[in-house]
Amino acid sequence: MQTMSPNHTPDTPSVFQLKGSMLAITVLELARNDLEALDRQLAAKVAQAPNFFSNTPLVLALDKLPAGEGAVDLPGLMRICRHHGLRTLAIRANRIEDIAAAIAIDLPVLPPSGARERPLEPEPEAKKPEPAPAPPPVLEPEVRPTRIITAPVRGGQQIYAQGGDLVVTASVSPGAELLADGNIHVYGAMRGRALAGIKGNTKARIFCQQMTAEMVSIAGQYKVCEDLRRDPLWGAGVQVSLSGDVLNITRL
Repeated sequence: MQTMSPNHTPDTPSVFQLKGSMLAITVLELARNDLEALDRQLAAKVAQAPNFFSNTPLVLALDKLPAGEGAVDLPGLMRICRHHGLRTLAIRANRIEDIAAAIAIDLPVLPPSGARERPLEPEPEAKKPEPAPAPPPVLEPEVRPTRIITAPVRGGQQIYAQGGDLVVTASVSPGAELLADGNIHVYGAMRGRALAGIKGNTKARIFCQQMTAEMVSIAGQYKVCEDLRRDPLWGAGVQVSLSGDVLNITRL
């Protein structure tokens, strides 16, 4: 008699797969336990760049709070973040009281960070002038904003093109990170990380004149350097696109 695994039988196909993905998640690192000041300061940030704070996934970092700051009202903190468009996925903490507060509301707890995050400042959005009376508009294709970087991108730098494409006409060093809601174009050597379509745009693409990247990602699906080195187009001019959940690398 053949023994069968209780987790898999011929008439019960698997209903899920576990897959790795890389998503851009904002970290809010709290320096003081002052929720009123946080509310005011977040409101000022939202006024500068409202689209950046639209359903943005968030990790609340409480591990840098001074020891004498007292217990954080975690539900109240999450309500303030949610009010400003930030959706808390987990906290990062090392104090017992913060960990206990997260467990009490079934919120995942991440270990304290041993690395230094790079500050990510949303760019202020230009204020739109009052519209002047005009004849009925002629329908034209929408032109998305493009961010153009002409200087080399050094290791440790993070550049984000919000709402559009990112074009880099110089080289990108190891340790540098490029992020865009749209496509990414690199016309120099690409040795850092490129994440396109970070808010779920599966049509986004990555174009590199010389692909030697640490990682490429489109809409959360990614390949790291170990995978890329095995590709015969390593070091060549390529474009990266997404088909389903598979990244395709083809010659330019």
